[in-house]
Amino acid sequence: MSPGPVIPVIGGGLAGVEAAYQIVKAGCRVRLIEMRPTATTEAHTTPHLGEMVCSNSLGSTELSSAAGLLKEELRRLDSFFLRLAEQARVPAGQSLSVDRLRLAASLDRELARLPGVEIERREVTRLAEFLDAGGPVIIASGPLTSPALAAAISEITLRRNLFFFDATSPLIHKDSIDLGRVFPASRYGKGEADFINIPLTREEYDQLVVDLTTAETVETPDFEKNLFFEACLPVEEIARRGPQSLAFGPLKPVGLIDPRTGRQPHAVVQLRQEDVEGRFYQLVGFQTRLKYGEQKRVFSRLPGLEKVEFERYGRMHRNTYLNGPLILDALYRSKTRPTLFFAGQISGVEGYVESVSSGLVAGFTAARMALGQPVIEFPPETALGALARHIATSSWKDFKPSKFTFGLLPAAGLSNRNKKLKKEAQATRALERLSAWNERPSS
Repeated sequence: MSPGPVIPVIGGGLAGVEAAYQIVKAGCRVRLIEMRPTATTEAHTTPHLGEMVCSNSLGSTELSSAAGLLKEELRRLDSFFLRLAEQARVPAGQSLSVDRLRLAASLDRELARLPGVEIERREVTRLAEFLDAGGPVIIASGPLTSPALAAAISEITLRRNLFFFDATSPLIHKDSIDLGRVFPASRYGKGEADFINIPLTREEYDQLVVDLTTAETVETPDFEKNLFFEACLPVEEIARRGPQSLAFGPLKPVGLIDPRTGRQPHAVVQLRQEDVEGRFYQLVGFQTRLKYGEQKRVFSRLPGLEKVEFERYGRMHRNTYLNGPLILDALYRSKTRPTLFFAGQISGVEGYVESVSSGLVAGFTAARMALGQPVIEFPPETALGALARHIATSSWKDFKPSKFTFGLLPAAGLSNRNKKLKKEAQATRALERLSAWNERPSS
């Protein structure tokens, strides 16, 4: 077992698991405290660490994409989560999508095997026991932070937690799909034909819009209505923004040709494989707060889904996050309590890969602090560094959870007007800066 100091990590989601690994890798010990299964959330279905509760996609693997660059940086820094995610991969074209339950089980199993890791299952409701010890503490309780812990966090940050509503997509049985009415393909023929595609005529699309905008939804108290994260809007909310909003959004047909007609459909509903065995598929972009009976009625009208069987209906849940610019610095540390770190979506990052990245930064930094080594920020030209700086320095007045984008990277010295070439140049520079940073002396 590592002889180094023990660092508590509260929360065993994606960020907490990554932080724990980085801590023991650096030579410290970790006490990872996860409330499940002692206490549950409205979105988790297993007691496993690192369970992904919404989509099973981790985004593109191409370096000219924001998700691709961030994942490559994590890979080069030996991300525990990303390594096991690759082992749980399912077909999804140029994206990294995973069997969520298989991945969670492997994260649980492999982390428990590491020397220096202690996993404790209980709900944390007070923080004094950790803060009074004086050493680094990481709170990675996630967007589904329990009310009691959220109240404790509000107490020490002197700020009310913000929140928005998020939703998950339905999951259906593949053997209930009429495969004669759909076609397999990936956009522009990239990769294998990894998606099942439901082509919609203009009439079928218009009917779907009517169905979505008139169906009954799960209501929330008046003061909490319409607080949705823009990057993950419920499908019915998108439909309400205009009759063609879906056709230019999650149902855009570009790069998909129906082999039966030789033409691009008016709109396409894509189904993405959920598990390694290919038993279940997820309706891509169909996050919803429709009542369960309405989901059955509306989605059964889609071509090929007339006899659809649901493994899981879409549902809505509340996500809690901090106003990062008010509370955190560029290492995800509290500005008023330098030994207190936040990681994952509670810190103000948005997305699976972004959560992992914040866990890596927080875990790495907390370990250096515990070992008496100087803490160092990640280069601003890297995705890891740019995202952390954005969380720490953006406007607090209108702060919303943030994903990494190329717009967060400095553009100095890159005058190429071609957007794709510029992104490629930014990615090349980011990886060069990361390599130089990673090869620096350790102390």
